[in-house]
This record gives sequence, structure tokens and C-alpha cells, in this order.
Amino acid sequence: MSLKWPPLTLRARLALWAALATGLAVALVAGGLYVAVNGFLLRSQQDRLLSAVSAVQERVEGELGRAAGPLGFGVVEVTVADLERIVRSNPQTRNLELRLVSVQLGVVSQVQTANFPAGVALNLRDNLYRLNDQLITVRGVRARGPGRDLQGDITLAVATDAQALTEAQRAFGRALAWLLPAALLLSLAVGWGVAGRLLRPVRALEGAARDIGAGGDLRRPVPGAGQGDELARLALTLQGTFGGLADAREREQAFLRAAAHDLRSPLAAVQARVEGTLARERDAARYRAELREVGTDMTRLATLTNHLLLLARDAEAMGRAPVPLRDLAADAVDRARELSPEADVDLLAPAPVSVQGDRVLLGQAIWNLTMNAVRHAPGATITVQVEAEAGGATVTVQDDGPGVGADVLARLGEAFYRPDAARSGEGHGLGLAIVRRAAELHGGTLTLESAPGAGFTGRLYLPG
Repeated sequence: MSLKWPPLTLRARLALWAALATGLAVALVAGGLYVAVNGFLLRSQQDRLLSAVSAVQERVEGELGRAAGPLGFGVVEVTVADLERIVRSNPQTRNLELRLVSVQLGVVSQVQTANFPAGVALNLRDNLYRLNDQLITVRGVRARGPGRDLQGDITLAVATDAQALTEAQRAFGRALAWLLPAALLLSLAVGWGVAGRLLRPVRALEGAARDIGAGGDLRRPVPGAGQGDELARLALTLQGTFGGLADAREREQAFLRAAAHDLRSPLAAVQARVEGTLARERDAARYRAELREVGTDMTRLATLTNHLLLLARDAEAMGRAPVPLRDLAADAVDRARELSPEADVDLLAPAPVSVQGDRVLLGQAIWNLTMNAVRHAPGATITVQVEAEAGGATVTVQDDGPGVGADVLARLGEAFYRPDAARSGEGHGLGLAIVRRAAELHGGTLTLESAPGAGFTGRLYLPG
């Protein structure tokens, strides 16, 4: 069974990231300092060694010239004492150890000071070497003096103690060993404190959101909302979101109340009519009349239900096909003339116009615009116009009726809204709401224009 650690809090994650960033920074700086200081110390010691070697080499070559025999063999005549005397003759060379290696006629001989480091190969080429805690330089030498030229190869190896460089490296490592954990702990503590301070507004937002959710008051101000830093703008965004949710909830509640009211009325009428009809015996003609009335009420219910379904239609469920707007407008005008023979309804559509969309929804929208004018502007001249525009098409329904005031015009298009003068009619206050919803689903707009005594104009724009 595997154990699962609980997820870290945001504060803990911020503190850990701060510690990690500090640790990486300390490691990078320490690594750079180590390389730079180590290189500087090594070059400094190498320069001192090379400077001392030049002085030693000159004296060794002079000593070789004095020790060489008449045939040029004589390097072995330079003794340990000679080498000790050479290095002690100058304060700059007293910490050096020397070794002379001679290869003459295939014979290898060497002489070295007492403390010359062991393990240094005899056949090293001229160069600078580091062996453990020793720096070693190797150079070829020759005898100096008139007529003095030793036969064979002679090399001088000079060694010096590099313990100071090693100790410096170890001291740097020890300092880094305690400095890095200390920096990590310090940065962790500072990050924890700073993260807690930075997250204090977030905790306030969390508490406010919890209180708003528990209390249901979506319009309650969110603390810290404003245009300041990112958290203030987040709080402002949350406040706006809560306000939008409150508006949506109020609209939904109003919609449900209005829908329940409008559904209850025809249902109550149907129930009362059925109960009254069944209360006593009636003749066939009376039953037929009652059934016709029931059918009328059922038609109202079906119409209301259909309108509610149209309002609730999802954009993904819409059909997408070329829709001939002139044909839909002509059908709406013909139906309006049939239902209201006294209405003066004309169609102005000189050319066919099509858009991509849902035929049923757009047909209902154009029909609702037309019947809105027929019902609320009796005796007026009504013109239904279809015309193409750049990037789309427009269906305009205009009448020269009494018009409406600005307060009524602002609310037209809300679901179930009916002005007082229209409450006795047959509508449910959904006609223009369906038109507006159809425009939204198709990416278009519904524009309503009116003024008292100036008629009414509804303009439905649909993109191509």
C-alpha cells in the first residue's frame, strides 16, 4: 500500500521555490568564486615558482660547468650538498627542492635534495606539473663556462609545496558546506514569511467567497476589489462575476415565475372546463363546443411550450444551412394577412437574400417581428423589408402606429415582459425575446427603435 503525501499549500510551494532559487544562486556564485579564486591562487604560485626556477637554473648550470670533466662527463660530480647550497643561497628559493637527472651514453644518474617528493617520474618533459600537494617544473639545463659542454641529456626538476593552495580549496569547501544549508534555511524562512504576507489578500478573498456562497448574497462587495495590483483586479473580476451570476439568477427566477404563471392560467382553464363539462350530462353539440375550447387552451399551451423551447435552444443544436430570408418573410406576410385580413402588411424584397442558419428559428423570429407589429399597431401600415448588406442581411419590420415610450422600449425583448397596455392580449411576452435570442445564436443583433406617435421599427441583422 503506497502512502500519499498531502498536497503542499501555495504558501509552502512559494517558500520552497524561494529556497530553491536562493540555493541555485548561492551554488552558482560559490562555483564561480571557487573557479576564479582557485585559478588566481594557482597562477600566482606558478608565477612565483617559475621566477624562482629561473634563478636556480642559472646557478645549477654554473655549478654543472665547474663540475664537468675534460671529456664532458661530470654531472654526477654535483652533490646533494651543492644542490642544498644553491637553494639556500637565496631567500626566494629556500622552499624549493631540486633534482638533476642525467642520461649519458645510456646511463641514467640522478642527484636530489633530501626532501624532493617521491614518485616523480625521471622521464618528464619540460613542463609544469602538479602532483598531490606539490608543484613541479621540469627544464633542460646545460653547463655554463668556456669550453664546458656536457654530453647527454640533463634535466632539472624543481618542486615546491602547494599545500597552501590545497588548504585554500578545502577551506572554501568547508565554508560552502555550511553556507549553502544556512542560505537555504534562511531563504525558506524568509520565503515562508513573505508568502504568508502576500497570500493574506488571497485568504481574505477565500473567506469572502465562502461567506458569499454560504449566505447567497452575490452582490456583497468583495474586499480589496479595485484597479491596483493583480490581486485587486482579481477581486474586482470576482465581484463582477458574482454580480453577473446574481443578474442571471434573478433573470432565471423571473423567467420561471412568469413561465409558471403563464402555464398555470391555461392549465387551470383546461381543468376547470373539463371539470365543468363532466359535472353533468350535456348534448353532443355542447360537448363539441367544450372540446373546441379545450383545444384552444391546448393550442395556447403548445405555443407557449414551443416558445420556451426556442428560447432555451443551444447553439450546438442549431441547424446550419442556407436560409432564404425573402421566402420566410413572404410566408410571414401571407400568414399575417390570413389571421388579420384587416391588417395592411406589405413586403419589400426586390432580390433573394440567403444566410447560413437555422430555418425554423429564423422563420419564427421573422414571424414574431411581423405579428408584434400587427398586434400592437392595429390599423397601421406595416412594411416588411429584406435587403442584403455588406457582410450579411437585414430584415426590417416597420409600422406607423402609436409607438412606445423610452422606458417600455428599454425592456422590450425581455422574456415575459408585456407592457400594461398589452397584458390583455394573446401573447406571452416571448415574441421579441425569441427574436433577440435568434439574433444572438446567429451572431447578429436586434435593434428596436420607437417613440410615442412615431411608429415602431424592429431591425434584425444577420451576418452572411
